[in-house]
Amino acid sequence: MKYMVIVKADQESEAGAVPSEQELAEMTRYNEELVAAGVMVDGNGLLESRLGARVKFSGRGSTTVVDGPFTETKELVAGYWILDVASREEAIEWARRIPFESGEVEIRKVAEEADFGENLTPELREAEQRMREQITQQHGG
Repeated sequence: MKYMVIVKADQESEAGAVPSEQELAEMTRYNEELVAAGVMVDGNGLLESRLGARVKFSGRGSTTVVDGPFTETKELVAGYWILDVASREEAIEWARRIPFESGEVEIRKVAEEADFGENLTPELREAEQRMREQITQQHGG
């Protein structure tokens, strides 16, 4: 099962604060543990929302772009990990080991084929598989 561990933004991350060398070293050690355990699929930090944009949809083909920064810091994401673990509990245990002194993370299960039931037809499953293979070829991941 894959879970996304979402790092919630705070005023420091939204101000563009860069982690200290010690914090980066601690995070590197933690990430090395995840990799050694074979559970880390991906992970990255995100830069502050002032460098981002939101695309709002109002009907098919009708969009509005809103440039950052965004005011609701508690709703913003500052980083993430994708973990491939046996259970929600295992994802929680890994999240509890993140070397943060403060802050918050949210853990969400990544949807799998079975979660879409009959709506994911054999043709759609094949198309999904082809896309995943193409992504792997393009990005080596």
